[in-house]
Amino acid sequence: MPTTAPFSRPFLLRNTLLALAALLAWDAGGLDLPLARLFGDAAGFALRDHWLLGPVMHEGGRLLGWLGALLLCLGVWWPRGPLRGLARRHRLQLAVSTLAAALAVSVLKGFSSTSCPQELALFGRSAQYLSHWRWPGTADGGSGHCFPAGHASAGFAFVSGWFAFRRAGQRGQADGWLLAALAAGLLLGLAQQARGAHFMSHTLWSAWLCWVVAWALDGLFNRQAAGRAAPSCLEP
Repeated sequence: MPTTAPFSRPFLLRNTLLALAALLAWDAGGLDLPLARLFGDAAGFALRDHWLLGPVMHEGGRLLGWLGALLLCLGVWWPRGPLRGLARRHRLQLAVSTLAAALAVSVLKGFSSTSCPQELALFGRSAQYLSHWRWPGTADGGSGHCFPAGHASAGFAFVSGWFAFRRAGQRGQADGWLLAALAAGLLLGLAQQARGAHFMSHTLWSAWLCWVVAWALDGLFNRQAAGRAAPSCLEP
């Protein structure tokens, strides 16, 4: 089935680059600290241990994210719900892309020396505020490994569904899936922001990275499918 115009490469590239420009503008504008100060001060973050933001949205959100990923993996062979409308190759793409996006964010966090807001001297602890773009290994006095936002990726990783459902010709389902993934990731990111566990830029970069990983794997899966469908030059 031919792709619709909004699924074209120029459309995706233009909007992906616009999102990147917006992220760079956010960083250049220094908007993280003013937003963090809405929730924290020299005494720390009052909502850090709030029952809703901590046990429910932090731990519960993580469990729901992994449960969703598990259901996508099982759905490759035993589809349920909206997955029934996808061919197996699209279900495989959805599962693999979701896991890959979450893994990419986790790997980058492992290399990051950026500490979380709740560890900074500005908010009652001892670490110094440094840009997450500084050279890796430049310690800020905290524990690091806080950029990008891993928790928010439990929602954002599912943006891969937009590509899978669009490939299957289900535009409405694709748009709904995308909105749900973005809303879930943003909600989890805001909860962590209020707890002092992340700056907003950490959440926004996590969303962008998950999108790029999903787009890259969509291209890979699509090329493989096109290669299998093309007739061999060795055929009589």
